[in-house]
Amino acid sequence: MFSPDYEKRILKHCSPVARNLFNAFEAASTSTSLDRFIPCRANNNWQTNFASINKSNENSPQTSKKQRDCGESARDSLAYSCLLKNELLGTAIEDVKAVSDERNENTYTPAAKRSLFKYQSPTKQVTRLCDLNTDSNTVTSVSWNERGNLVAVGTHHGFVTVWDVAASKQINKLTGHSARVGALAWNGEILSSGSRDRLIIQRDTRTPAQQSERRLAGHRQEVCGLKWSPDNQYLASGGNDNRLYVWNQHSLNPVQSYTEHTAAVKAIAWSPHHHGLLASGGGTADRCIRFWNTLTGQPMQCVDTGSQVCNLAWSKHSSELVSTHGYSQNQILVWKYPSLTQVAKLTGHSYRVLYLALSPDGEAIVTGAGDETLRFWNVFSKARSQKENKSVLNLFTNIR
Repeated sequence: MFSPDYEKRILKHCSPVARNLFNAFEAASTSTSLDRFIPCRANNNWQTNFASINKSNENSPQTSKKQRDCGESARDSLAYSCLLKNELLGTAIEDVKAVSDERNENTYTPAAKRSLFKYQSPTKQVTRLCDLNTDSNTVTSVSWNERGNLVAVGTHHGFVTVWDVAASKQINKLTGHSARVGALAWNGEILSSGSRDRLIIQRDTRTPAQQSERRLAGHRQEVCGLKWSPDNQYLASGGNDNRLYVWNQHSLNPVQSYTEHTAAVKAIAWSPHHHGLLASGGGTADRCIRFWNTLTGQPMQCVDTGSQVCNLAWSKHSSELVSTHGYSQNQILVWKYPSLTQVAKLTGHSYRVLYLALSPDGEAIVTGAGDETLRFWNVFSKARSQKENKSVLNLFTNIR
């Protein structure tokens, strides 16, 4: 609706025909029975594009005849143009005569073949780091190092390449696996890789592989999950053999073994808030998120999520974690620990959510699924976490 004062200022310059036109425009804008398509107006320069509307038919015989029949004058046309500018651009034109004088001094030259509206999304720029098609190979895992300057890429053929992202240059190629590498985890300059060949190999990316290689053999089937603890002292691994192992840096054998899961263990996450607390998720036949006290080797809580658990990640700012799921609900859940109450349930993916990454600021996540889409979600609020109770009487702030 137009304000009465504004309508009075504009309409005093117009003929009765123009007033009827304004009234019809106002009535249409307030109608609740009409629907309309609203185009993308991003990156539009309204001040310039307003004058770019095609007016080639204004001087046609049909238009001139219609104007003569209706009694519409050039002044009415100018007043209507001022009305649109005020509504769309907020120009606050009060005197049509001033605009007419200005137009006579400065004539607009419309850009050729330009449109006022754009009906397509702006072009997105994507940088290609590597292409394995020439080797008939595929990417099976990726992992950033902690500083964010290097990314490791695991492949179907069993080797791992390390890339300097800023230079778009491969700086290392690590061999040793005989099957696809489905799990990667950084610990400083040490890179751990888990493969379908059932091995975990740890290598220092700064030196030749043979000088720093450690082979951890324990899983009976493919290694599908790897995560280092926040203090970089322990490595947790999950496999298709339904086993969850914990390794240290001094032994070639696992120091802890958990066998409660009844399906593959791909989802693994260490809590950054509770020392020694480890969470793991089971596959379709299990559907549970389990929590472990790795300081004592004892199991803790367990929650049945109702669907395959594909990934887990803890919030950096609060005692919450997010889980992604597959069959059959393909959902994303946010949990409060230790109550294990659901904070949020996010849906949108149509296939299992196999991939999850946490943003550097810890407030957002990105998920990838079999539906070939990436989706970004704001799930962890830093502001909300700062308001949490930090009482020393909270029994769940530490594991003893």
